[in-house]
Amino acid sequence: MNANYKNWVPNGMIGAFSAGTALLGAASAVLMCTGLAPKAKAVIAGTVGAGALACGAMLAWSAYAHGKFSYSGKRQLSKEIVEGTAEYITLPEGGRGLDVGCGSGALTIACAKRNPQGRMTGIDRWGKEYASFSKQLCEDNSDAEGVNNTEFYQGDACKLDYPDEYFDAVTSNYVYHNITGVDKQELLRETLRVLKKGGSFAIHDIMSKGRYGDMQQFVRELRYQGFEKVELIDTTNGKFMSRGEAAILGLGGSSLLVGIK
Repeated sequence: MNANYKNWVPNGMIGAFSAGTALLGAASAVLMCTGLAPKAKAVIAGTVGAGALACGAMLAWSAYAHGKFSYSGKRQLSKEIVEGTAEYITLPEGGRGLDVGCGSGALTIACAKRNPQGRMTGIDRWGKEYASFSKQLCEDNSDAEGVNNTEFYQGDACKLDYPDEYFDAVTSNYVYHNITGVDKQELLRETLRVLKKGGSFAIHDIMSKGRYGDMQQFVRELRYQGFEKVELIDTTNGKFMSRGEAAILGLGGSSLLVGIK
């Protein structure tokens, strides 16, 4: 059995845009053949045709993004990001790591494979917005990878159910920008709260100023608080992707916050 980490752009999205493009295109053509007054016909057919073009554009984007993110495709961007983020996570002998928003378990498992001497815990809310992701999927993927040092639980990134300084490492990938109505820097602080002194962290997300505020100031604050090492790495300048690729995919501003507490 092979691991199935899913695609960030599901097949259902591509199918929906394909159907929408075809139906609206056909409707526009049919309207042009009706007995409506020419002016009304032009307005209605034009509106429906514009909808078909919009659906077509979204179809083109979703097909492009699906190919980029596919684990079995040529680009394998998701895999590159996951494995590149996992490189910053180190567990001591018998140590414990936490992956916040584990989804299909990809990053949790990647960290566990790199740290067989420790154990990784993945948590996620697995809400209806991501119905194809589940705890069972994570466990199945872990089994498929031959990894036995993982565990998965339902959890809330806004309020982690763990005491201060509980984990030897914490990580997350493209999670916090999806959480609305919450200060993103507070989410980072909550994640770092459960990290032990001397523990490693790697948090990757779309850390644009509009979403996260002044992240350079946040880095300075962590250093002032005594963090041993803090670095903010732009991952759209060739680290994981090019700026053009990031812009097309809607990932502009992607950055890795890494270091040691």
